[in-house]
Amino acid sequence: MKPPLSLLDPGGSSASWTSPLWLCWLGLGCALLYSGLRLVAPEIGEKAGTLMALTGLFAVLRWGQGIRNGAALWLLLAAVVVQVVSWVAGYLHHPDWMTDNPQVDRLAKWFLFIGLAWWLGGSTRATLLAWCLGLAGLIVIVSWHEGSLQQWQRGLQGMRVDFDIRNAQHPAMFFGTGLLGLVCFAGRCWRGQGALVWMRRLLWSLALAVFGVGIVVTQTRAVWLAMLVVLPLLPVLAWWGAGRRLPRQAWLGLAAAALVIVAGALTFHEPVIKRLAAENRIIAQAMEGDWKSIPYSSVGNRLLTWRASLDWIAERPLVGWGEEGRSLVIEHTDWLPDATRDRYGHLHNTFLELLVSYGVLGLAVVLALIAWIGLGTWQAWRAGIMPGDMALFGAGFFVFYAIVSQFESYGTFWTGAYVQNLVAGGLVTHIWRWQVESGQRVFPVFRREA
Repeated sequence: MKPPLSLLDPGGSSASWTSPLWLCWLGLGCALLYSGLRLVAPEIGEKAGTLMALTGLFAVLRWGQGIRNGAALWLLLAAVVVQVVSWVAGYLHHPDWMTDNPQVDRLAKWFLFIGLAWWLGGSTRATLLAWCLGLAGLIVIVSWHEGSLQQWQRGLQGMRVDFDIRNAQHPAMFFGTGLLGLVCFAGRCWRGQGALVWMRRLLWSLALAVFGVGIVVTQTRAVWLAMLVVLPLLPVLAWWGAGRRLPRQAWLGLAAAALVIVAGALTFHEPVIKRLAAENRIIAQAMEGDWKSIPYSSVGNRLLTWRASLDWIAERPLVGWGEEGRSLVIEHTDWLPDATRDRYGHLHNTFLELLVSYGVLGLAVVLALIAWIGLGTWQAWRAGIMPGDMALFGAGFFVFYAIVSQFESYGTFWTGAYVQNLVAGGLVTHIWRWQVESGQRVFPVFRREA
């Protein structure tokens, strides 16, 4: 028996969770394959992620003393129960609109991070490796994937591109997340001396340029808004967390990211201004309450389907309409036109979709999960278990993702689930390490094991 941590970080922690060595290697290998190949080779990455999750969940239940009775597993159970309750309630109320069986994977896939967190073993080194593999996978798919060069050429000509990842909003979210990571971990990339350090700096600079320009050419206003909020917030959090003394490398990372984005925005001034100015009148109409004259454009459809969803939420606020709730709103709201039904199948808002599908119960489970990870990140950082730059990235990502999720249902697609689990797995593995070493709980209400 050997802690999985010792595979990549020997002597780096006193974390006590253990499992057989062969299972450690299998689980860690699947975790790294999931991190690096989910974008590049989705069939391999997805299967590796499933095996990672199943073996990790088994290991937590079998050997996770001090962990298995924590909030993560209880919230996973709550998510499954909520989905079953919503399905049963829907089957009794509107059986013709329900699936034959409850689709519990809709929310359960948000908890793949449990397996990832276990196999990372509380190791900062393993976590950074997994995250770097995710960044490398993104760079590969937008640089060497078939047709990617043509996508960049069209983007540099002012056209909106999506790199064949669902639609433009999804690679934009990937680029935004990657850029936040590069900014937060700039210090690690720039510290030191020697040829390898200069190679690391060069790779960091190239990745920063790719992600910065990628944010511009994908032309996703929600991501622009989120970056506008988060980038100024990061130095404030870093300054406060560092004892009101911001390291030089942190300023370098932030300044470089801002420079790349501003340069990209100025270079593509016309499409950026056009994108920002488009449909401003529609937003003003909605704020004035003039709903009848709102056209069914990109923003108009979002606003009108959101308004329609409020009626459906009000009718079944506790348990929602089941896993198909988001499509029921669009298909069965009489005043929405056929063009909207043909073009849209979801509400472009993660939290509204949760409420429509699973009601207040479903939203409560998700908010409890967010609160647990957020508070746990804070406590692990204060105890010195989680590095400051990692906690900073976690905080920045939470704000960024909360903003962009108001305008696209990332959490209901594989793209959002992948990013959520990758980030949460790295944070939770440190939270668990803090729990094991300190014997404390993020939420003390969960009973401590004997």
